[in-house]
Amino acid sequence: MRRFISIIALSLLLLVSCGGNKSKTEMPSKLLSEQEMISLLTDLQIIEADLTLRKTNQQDINGLPQQFYDQLFEHYGITDSIFSENLRYYTKRPATLECIMDSVVQRLTKEQSTFSAQ
Repeated sequence: MRRFISIIALSLLLLVSCGGNKSKTEMPSKLLSEQEMISLLTDLQIIEADLTLRKTNQQDINGLPQQFYDQLFEHYGITDSIFSENLRYYTKRPATLECIMDSVVQRLTKEQSTFSAQ
């Protein structure tokens, strides 16, 4: 699953930089609002950072990634397939996705400065 998320993140960057085709974009079975996507992607990045830190500290993370992702999707009331549908939907709207990703970076920067100040 971690590799899947990394591939999605890379795909997002490529699609934002290269543009996308708005026509024939299927609506997800449950469309997440831009704010929901910002929150979800922010939480996802925090999970990824936690897992990376655990690996760096040579902690055993067997089973943790899937558990974390399952909890994340449950928190947002979605499945991994709904998440994937929403990523596809927003990648077809590069300007919107760029705004979402900018907001994610802003939130993460704010979180980082909060923890650094403590």
